[in-house]
Amino acid sequence: MKFFIRLLFFIIGLSIMTFGVCMTIKVADIGVGAWDALNVVLTEKVGLSVGKWVMIDGAVLIFVNVLLAKKRPDLLSFLTIIFIGSLVDFWLITVFDLFKVDQFIVKLAMLLVGILIIGFGAAIYLQAKFPQSPIDNFMLAIKERFHVNLMAAKTIGEITALIPAFFLKGPISYGTIIITFTVGPAIQLFFPYFEKLIKRLQAKY
Repeated sequence: MKFFIRLLFFIIGLSIMTFGVCMTIKVADIGVGAWDALNVVLTEKVGLSVGKWVMIDGAVLIFVNVLLAKKRPDLLSFLTIIFIGSLVDFWLITVFDLFKVDQFIVKLAMLLVGILIIGFGAAIYLQAKFPQSPIDNFMLAIKERFHVNLMAAKTIGEITALIPAFFLKGPISYGTIIITFTVGPAIQLFFPYFEKLIKRLQAKY
C-alpha cells in the first residue's frame, strides 16, 4: 500500500507539474525556463515535439551525469523523463493548442499561475522518492563533481541550457528570469504540507 501511495504521488505530481510547465510554454514569447526554452527552439528549428526533445535532453544528460558523477547510469530516470515528455506533449496538444493568448496581462497571469502549479506539482512528485529526472540528477552531479552548493549547481545547470537556447534565438526574456528565481520558492511553499500528508497516509495505510 505504501508503494501505491508513492506511485500515486508520483503520477499526480508529475501530471500537475507538467501542466504548469505547459502554461509557461504557451506564453513563451515573454520567456520560459532555460530547459524549456531550449526544447521549444529545437522544436521550431529542427522539428519533433517539445515532449520528444524533453526525452532527448534527458537521454543525453543521463550519460553526461555518468561522466560527471563517475557512477553507473541511472536508467530508471529515463522512465521518468519519458513520462514527463509524454505528459508535456499531451497537455500541449489536448489543452493548450485549443486557445490563443494575446493580451499581455493574461500572459503574465498564466506565467505566474504556471509557476505556482509547477511548484505545487513538484512538491507532490518529490515525495514519492522515485528516480528523479535527468535534469535534477544533472544538478546533483554538478554539485558532487565541482564541490559547489545546490544553488550554484542549479545555476550552472540552467546556464548549460540557456547558452544554446540563446544562440538559437529561443524564447528567453524576463519571464525566464522570473521562472529561474521563483520555481524553487514555489516548491518550498508547498513541500512541507505534502511531506506531512504522505507520512500520515503511509502511517495510516
